[in-house]
Amino acid sequence: MRGIYDRPQFSKLLSTTLSPDLDQVAQALARKFGWRIQPSGAVALNLLHLSTQVPARAVYLSDGPNRSYRIGRTSLVFDHTALKEAGFRLPESRLIVQALKALGQEHVTPEVILSIREWFAPNLRARVLADTETATGWVYAALRQIAGKETDGTSRESAK
Repeated sequence: MRGIYDRPQFSKLLSTTLSPDLDQVAQALARKFGWRIQPSGAVALNLLHLSTQVPARAVYLSDGPNRSYRIGRTSLVFDHTALKEAGFRLPESRLIVQALKALGQEHVTPEVILSIREWFAPNLRARVLADTETATGWVYAALRQIAGKETDGTSRESAK
């Protein structure tokens, strides 16, 4: 693709050249065109390793126009939206919020909370929590659990 470059990686296991990392391509296109983007639900779940399914269509929400690109056998799609959650400063905040919304409140289990908590460093968890204070109620409650805060509003450290 013009203006987007990738150094191909060779897989000895598969004996073939691997496709480029779609998230890196999406970020490069966003930088090139000056768009703000965030991964949609299925992509966010995959990036956080909450789902092993690799979406055939990698959809990113964008403040740019609707665009679609073909990268190998996968479609990279940018859907124009108002990006309500784009007000978060940290890309990790946007990623976690989209993943939680894709799962839905009823599927946010203690195992999911633990998986996300283990994915991010403790200092990043606290920064994400501070960054997402304006998130939807149940999403923010899940973020408090991810950050290690109790649901009653006290931290684990103060509960000791």
